[in-house]
Amino acid sequence: MSAPHTDVEQVEAANTAFYEAVERGDFEAVSSHWLTPSDLGIDETYHDPADSGVVSCVHPGWPVLTGRGEVLRSYALIMANTDYIQFFLTDVHVSVTGDTALVTCTENILSGGPAPEGDEELGPLVGQLVVATNVFRRTPEGWKMWSHHASPVLAENDEDDGDETPS
Repeated sequence: MSAPHTDVEQVEAANTAFYEAVERGDFEAVSSHWLTPSDLGIDETYHDPADSGVVSCVHPGWPVLTGRGEVLRSYALIMANTDYIQFFLTDVHVSVTGDTALVTCTENILSGGPAPEGDEELGPLVGQLVVATNVFRRTPEGWKMWSHHASPVLAENDEDDGDETPS
């Protein structure tokens, strides 16, 4: 077993590599960051790795996705419909216990959709603030994502600032 500070550094690197793969739209790299049934010793002869409920994912506003096939399809769909995405991770906290690691962070996301018809430029850029919890498992090939849960951070309503009644 490696030293605790080494584990934390390795998990941080795996977390960063996952987000970088999504930014590049590299489906193979995104896939390689997720656990497979064989990573957990599940015999793939009897369990279809695409349908096995080994992994789970919640994107902001989406229902829970379970199984490697559903999760990877969601990333393929997101990457196919997003011309540009960049993650600025802040408030990153890593906790490692044995072969399991928990990463919490804030995803400061900048994304752009397709250009308006007939325009070659990127569509308007949109910013979004999301908090995420990523759970990793140690495998012989390194740390892999077991679960990703992301929720939007709701912006404060300016109207709420002056609602207090003076006493």
